[in-house]
Amino acid sequence: MQTFDIDPDIRLARALPPSVYGDPEVFARQRERVFARSWQWCPEAATVPRDGDAAPFTLLPGCLDEPLVATRASGVVRALSNVCTHRGHPVVACPANAASLRCRYHGRRFGHDGRFLSMPEFAGAADFPSADDDLAAVPLERWGPLDFVSLRPAAPLRAVLAQIDARVGSLGLDRLVRDPSTDRDYAFDASWMLYCDNYLEGLHIPFVHPALNDAIGYDDYRTELAPWGTLQLAFARDADDVAFALPPGHPDGGARVAAFYAWVFPNLMLNFYPWGLSLNAVQPVGPARTRVLFRAFTWDPALRAGGAGAGLDRVELEDEAVVVASQQGMRALLAKRGRYSPTKETGVHHFHRLLAAAHA
Repeated sequence: MQTFDIDPDIRLARALPPSVYGDPEVFARQRERVFARSWQWCPEAATVPRDGDAAPFTLLPGCLDEPLVATRASGVVRALSNVCTHRGHPVVACPANAASLRCRYHGRRFGHDGRFLSMPEFAGAADFPSADDDLAAVPLERWGPLDFVSLRPAAPLRAVLAQIDARVGSLGLDRLVRDPSTDRDYAFDASWMLYCDNYLEGLHIPFVHPALNDAIGYDDYRTELAPWGTLQLAFARDADDVAFALPPGHPDGGARVAAFYAWVFPNLMLNFYPWGLSLNAVQPVGPARTRVLFRAFTWDPALRAGGAGAGLDRVELEDEAVVVASQQGMRALLAKRGRYSPTKETGVHHFHRLLAAAHA
């Protein structure tokens, strides 16, 4: 198993070893050490609007592959294990509305809160049922229009999102409306870590994204670090470019913010623009294979044509091209551990330190 350290002094530090970006053993370790302990966006929680609803889903397919089911009972939405506590068969096979959850294999029944209800032919079993016969409940929490789950959270969701909430929480998150017409899924041959590396620095913008570079100011592009993520601020280049109308008392009041780019460790990107939110869920599906889900929530769709939030499909394809090329370079025998720009790559350095700590 590879181990690696990242010097806390960015002026001295070297980046991750190139071989990490494709090592099956590193990927397997991340499953337990990184992803099982993180908060993951859970859109399935919004698919159970009525009491008695149940909707099965897989958490991070290709990585965690954890079978879960979203349920609603007495107005409460829960996320439960979808693995029967008798012989491991899926309890819920497809979305349904019923009085209870019943495994089709041997007929074991559960309530929508996960409690064991009944099981045929177990009358003689000692110390039965016990708490082990209930379906395990998974932490499920809501922030704005988004639901999150975590198998074993390393920190409370409130703490993880504190820095982001301080900047965008007052902008009216509850007014965001889901816009499925712009859903996009992208898949490409590169490590999820390379994709995050690229997102977490502004150094590449003038070279890779000419249209975006025309809309924002490169010199005043700013990255702020938090215990569980980063926040990048892009400011409108010209006076007539699209920018936020920030409320009184906002920490960035008086500034013409074109975008808040929030990254939540390890793999979630929340990009806030004057028109709304572009959510990028980065899903590792192999050591060097990644799927990214683009989902939009809007305040004002009319603003989507201009500013930093315009042309997101083009920007994504530009990013993919450089990330896939970099993955090829990471396989080279002569590849070396790079250095960090102390002014533009603080986010990447922070990400690598979090990874190193999780791997230790």
